[in-house]
Amino acid sequence: MKHLFVSLAAVAAAAVAMSMPAQAATQTVTLDVPTMDCPVCPITVKKALTKIQGVSLAKIDFDKREAVVTFDDAETSVEALTRATANAGYPSSARR
Repeated sequence: MKHLFVSLAAVAAAAVAMSMPAQAATQTVTLDVPTMDCPVCPITVKKALTKIQGVSLAKIDFDKREAVVTFDDAETSVEALTRATANAGYPSSARR
């Protein structure tokens, strides 16, 4: 009887674990933002990115024309990040 209880408990634990969503992971992506052409552009790009829920850090490098963004992939995506920069007037693409 004890083995049956342990087996049922293991099956129940496995079922619960399988029904839970996958763990979110912190991701970092580098976006190329080639249209930044003045010192004010990085401020606009940073504001657009940090308004997105799930973004924890956005470092903008004007000289390299890039944005390095750290985000929670359960709350946002690379596509949402590039859409945000494009909507702010600065189309971007993710480096792969």
